[in-house]
Amino acid sequence: MTDEFDEALALANGHRPDHPARRPAAPLVPDPADAPDRRPAPPHTWESARTVAYRSAVPLPPRRLPLERALGHTLAAPLTALTDLPAFDTSAMDGWAVSGPGPWELAGPGLLAGAPGRPERLADGQAVRIATGARVPDGTTGIVRAEHGTARAGRLRGRLPRLGADIRPRAQECRSGAELLPAGTRLAPAALGLAAAAGYDELDVHPLPRAEVLVLGDELLHRGLPHDGRIRDALGPMTGPWLAALGAEVLVTRRLGDDADALREAIETSRADLIVTTGGTASGPVDHLRATLRALGATTLVGGVTVRPGHPMLLAELPDGGTPVVGLPGNPLAAVAGLLTLAAPLLHALSGRMPPATRAAVAGEAFAGHREDTHLVPVRRPADGGPVLPLNYAGPAMLRGIAAASALAVVPPGGLAPHDPVQLLELPGA
Repeated sequence: MTDEFDEALALANGHRPDHPARRPAAPLVPDPADAPDRRPAPPHTWESARTVAYRSAVPLPPRRLPLERALGHTLAAPLTALTDLPAFDTSAMDGWAVSGPGPWELAGPGLLAGAPGRPERLADGQAVRIATGARVPDGTTGIVRAEHGTARAGRLRGRLPRLGADIRPRAQECRSGAELLPAGTRLAPAALGLAAAAGYDELDVHPLPRAEVLVLGDELLHRGLPHDGRIRDALGPMTGPWLAALGAEVLVTRRLGDDADALREAIETSRADLIVTTGGTASGPVDHLRATLRALGATTLVGGVTVRPGHPMLLAELPDGGTPVVGLPGNPLAAVAGLLTLAAPLLHALSGRMPPATRAAVAGEAFAGHREDTHLVPVRRPADGGPVLPLNYAGPAMLRGIAAASALAVVPPGGLAPHDPVQLLELPGA
């Protein structure tokens, strides 16, 4: 494993340095494909390719969004409490607030959640009906739950609560100014609820990176059954949704066939923060992607990766604006490998998040490995966290295995024996 990837894993595991601009002035590892003699570039290892992808981008400039539009975005600054939580002592149950030992004399109208003003102090021997979430009067010993008390003729009889029973004390969850979530947190529904409780109407977030998908290949059909040597496009329907699950806003999926001029125009006119192409990454007679990127003056950051499937994947950076282009191979499982190797780290960086981390597991049986390359194998992660097993139908052009999978096992060169530790790449949305 490279030093660069060790650094990325340290970041992913919570060792958070400042997040400086990481876009290099030149490729992190110069690709000889950009040299005048056009010799093939030595491929990156799988670990270094992920690191180069992450370090090649910087977070998009923050913007302020209302809470109802911030779902899925990433915090650009720590979320700190604007008030104590709760802001005052509240009842955790329906029942009666009581003071001292019973029986108690009922005093005043009941207390409801959200009632204005501060309730009158309870004297010793008094009780008042109270609803969950209502402000607790000063002098309260505890809450007698509704099922534990009986009120008749202005008197309450019931079980004496222990001191402070069923009271949520002020600042039990946090004090004003406490950090609730760090910068770089992707906002899930619970985080939005926490922000609302802490007093926020708007949040400073990194916007969702805009992605555009360009589907290449004249052999692809977009409806109906395969015929006359043509096959259905499987990558167009799944690449956009997978990018969305990884945290992108997908602007459009465009089907360009093998038209080099259309490909160049699409790249030149794109408004996206990330361009993802499918197919055309090899060196066949109609594989125009690499030549088009050279003609546009793009810098190749990753010209190939020692991973199976997916070794012809590529990452380039356009001039001027520096928009990244991720080229995915045309085989479905190889394309998924490219998405998780290059597109996922890029989207994390553009969103201001830490690098995507792998999860530890144990191999339930032997995993065959490539002699020299990393092998990504579809697996189903058991609900009980037990050993993982490789799935069938996992060839580069197959979809049955990946459709049933919850993760890809990262199998090092040479393979794995039963009970060996194995790292998993979780599949978004699986």
